[in-house]
Amino acid sequence: MTTHPFFALHRHGFVRVGACTPIATVGDARANADATIALAKQGDDAGADLLVFPELNLSSYAIDDLHLQDALCDASEAALTRVVEASATLKPVLLVGVALRRNSRLYNCAVAIARGRILGVVPKSHLPNYREYYEKRWFAPGAGVTGLTIDVAGQSAPFGTDLIFAATDLPDFLFHAEICEDYWAAIPPSTHGALAGATILANLSASNITIGKARERAMLAASQSARAVAAYVYSAAGPGESTTDLAWDGQGMIHELGEPLAMSDRFDLATEIVFADVDVERIRLERMRMGTFNDAAIAAGHPETRFRRIGFAHAPTMDDIGLKRPVRRFPFVPNTPEKLDEDCYEAFNIQVEGLRKRIVASGAKRIVIGVSGGLDSTHALIVAAKAFDRMGRDRKDILGFTMPGFATSGWTKDNAWALMDSLGITGAEIDIRPPATRMLEDIGHPFASGEPVHDITFENVQAGLRTDYLFRLANQREGFVLGTGDLSEMALGWCTYGVGDQMSHYAVNTGVPKTLIQYLIRWCIASGQYDDATHRVLAAILDTDISPELVPPGEDGAIQKTEEKIGPYELNDFFAHHIVRFGLKPSKVAFLTWHAWRDADEGRWPIGFPDHLRHDYSLEEIAKWLRAFLWRFFQTSQFKRSAIPNGPKVSSGGALSPRGDWRAPSDGTARLWIEELEAALPD
Repeated sequence: MTTHPFFALHRHGFVRVGACTPIATVGDARANADATIALAKQGDDAGADLLVFPELNLSSYAIDDLHLQDALCDASEAALTRVVEASATLKPVLLVGVALRRNSRLYNCAVAIARGRILGVVPKSHLPNYREYYEKRWFAPGAGVTGLTIDVAGQSAPFGTDLIFAATDLPDFLFHAEICEDYWAAIPPSTHGALAGATILANLSASNITIGKARERAMLAASQSARAVAAYVYSAAGPGESTTDLAWDGQGMIHELGEPLAMSDRFDLATEIVFADVDVERIRLERMRMGTFNDAAIAAGHPETRFRRIGFAHAPTMDDIGLKRPVRRFPFVPNTPEKLDEDCYEAFNIQVEGLRKRIVASGAKRIVIGVSGGLDSTHALIVAAKAFDRMGRDRKDILGFTMPGFATSGWTKDNAWALMDSLGITGAEIDIRPPATRMLEDIGHPFASGEPVHDITFENVQAGLRTDYLFRLANQREGFVLGTGDLSEMALGWCTYGVGDQMSHYAVNTGVPKTLIQYLIRWCIASGQYDDATHRVLAAILDTDISPELVPPGEDGAIQKTEEKIGPYELNDFFAHHIVRFGLKPSKVAFLTWHAWRDADEGRWPIGFPDHLRHDYSLEEIAKWLRAFLWRFFQTSQFKRSAIPNGPKVSSGGALSPRGDWRAPSDGTARLWIEELEAALPD
């Protein structure tokens, strides 16, 4: 384990939270305090920053009228005192549940404790009093209780529903507490807490289990974390609660922005903490770019003016304690079979519908497309075929042209023809070598004199001629040019500007990254979108190395490979997702990439990912390609994105159209981003 700051969790804006499930002892506050302290120590050993316990965990929940017994109230407060004292040497902030007396009322409370200090006490706002619940029989509601203090455990602490707790030395670590029924309310108290600045919302719950209720809880937690743009930590009572008329399952969950990060084992007879590292920095960034969140705060009367922000010194560790959260290697590719099928269906049909509408609106009689036998043109072509099918039009009005150049292989050319034939489009071939040679002669390029000079001019002459032919063919055949370039290429500027593959009349792939295109083609095969002959060609194309085929093979026979020049697409798509969609700093992107890709043996591969392509990357490799990405993305290619043609946004991970998700100056510099990365990396 390294101690360099780069590897420190807290340096990158993460907070480790835990949902705790202690074994309850009915009405025995001393035993419950012991169980709480034991889990607090376990959380301390695991490097937790915040531990959330169940509702009324110090007395237990299902004790009915025993809540109103003074002896039990005394014992519960004594148990709280023991937990507070034990916390003095522990790192995590504790949120524990206990009933507390104040002004001749008994409140069902969440108590925030940090290193021997009671930070504040939050009473439950909404008391259920229907079906099996009778809480108004015992407790006073906390709704509307603000601005007060309470004397407990030898301390005077803030008391009310107007509390947010904020670490003074760990940016964005701000949390709010609500209790069980509160988040079944039409407007949960945590909504106001989030609008007031809390990034982590915690729920101390008892919540007995009935059929289907676990799904309902998970839905509510996911929904609240998404709607409130926050993390949501939920802990429900588990084994040991009284089963007089009810049963308990001990459900613990942690969600972030609608996505589950951790789930407990339900009906487990052991004590348990489920941990996850929530990205509070990402939450803040998401709120910054989501104007609706801030508009809601304004509409709610600026809740931050009504909340008391309770500060505490947290002293976060800068040691390497790992990363406890799932980090998908392929963020644009769904990671479960169900989501993969559903998302591929949506992505494919977004493209088909976008193209169909453009054909109808333009009145084009035909589509013109260059077919190379590579991934992008293949995908654009099968989308076009499906669009024509949907309109009831003859595929013969799709005009496919394969245009071999100086480095076109027989394999890709054969695949291009096989695909056009199997789809039943109108295919043709134009050899661009003669006009390319003439152009190279006209501009005095050494290649025209027999010298093996294969520079960028040599490459772009071919790319430009292909696009020039397509545009003139579209003029001649009353059609428009269908672009084939994808989102990954636009992010990297890996396209020829102007009269080149950067330009078309409609860029159907512009919202789809390279890693997703491969899965969309696999999905088309698996879901039987075309006939068997087409599926066989698609499978052959998937097995082809990605190459622009502009430079002839070297003396060793090695072909030009795109990823050797610009870096692996799987890394570039990872970089693009986290930088474009979330605005993360390069050092944090490198940190996440390292955790995602450093161990090829871990099972985080998308469904159907080929075994022979599974590998890992060192931090040095990641840094090398991230530097290259930053330079290309921020400095050398924005002018190309500023002039891209129309095309459908496909992924919620973002798009690069200047009319959509991404607007940036064409004359920018990458220096700031590269320097930030270099300053953070270990020597």
